[in-house]
Amino acid sequence: MRRTGPGTLIAAAVLGAVAGFVLDQVLTSSGRPTFTPAVSLPLLLVLLGGLVIALAIPIRRATRGRGATIVNPFRALRTAMLAKASSIVGAALGGFGIGLLVFLLTRPAEPSLGSLGAVIATAVCGAALVAAGLVAEHLCTIRKDDDDQQPGGDDPGLEFHSH
Repeated sequence: MRRTGPGTLIAAAVLGAVAGFVLDQVLTSSGRPTFTPAVSLPLLLVLLGGLVIALAIPIRRATRGRGATIVNPFRALRTAMLAKASSIVGAALGGFGIGLLVFLLTRPAEPSLGSLGAVIATAVCGAALVAAGLVAEHLCTIRKDDDDQQPGGDDPGLEFHSH
C-alpha cells in the first residue's frame, strides 16, 4: 500500500469544491435556499480524526518495540486503510465546504453569519481530517528491515505493500 499522495488529495478537494459550487448553483437556480451543512458535520469530522489517530497510536508503539502487545497485522492494515480513506474524505469534504463558500461569497446578497460559519467550519474541519489521516497513516508505517529488498531492486521503504 502506498501512502496517500498530494495529487489524490488535490483531486478529491477539487472534485468536492466543484460539487459544492454546483450544488448551490442548482439549488438557487431552482428557487431553493443554498445548502448549509449541519453544525454536527464539522464536529464529526474532528471526532473521526481523533479516532483515527487513537487507533494508529498502538500500532506505532508495537512497530517501534515500545508496546506491550503484538498488533494483528490485519488490524494494522485496516487502520492504515481507514487513515487513507479519512484523508481522502477530509479533502473532499473540505473542498465541498470551499465550493459552498466560494458560491456564497460571489453572490450579491450578504450570506447569513450562521450559514457562513457552518461552511467555514466544514472546510477547516475537513482539512483537520486530512491532517489526522496523514498523521495516522505515518503512524501505521513499519521500519524497513535489511532483508526487505524485493527482487529487481524495488525498495519498499517504510510502507505496507499489498498486491
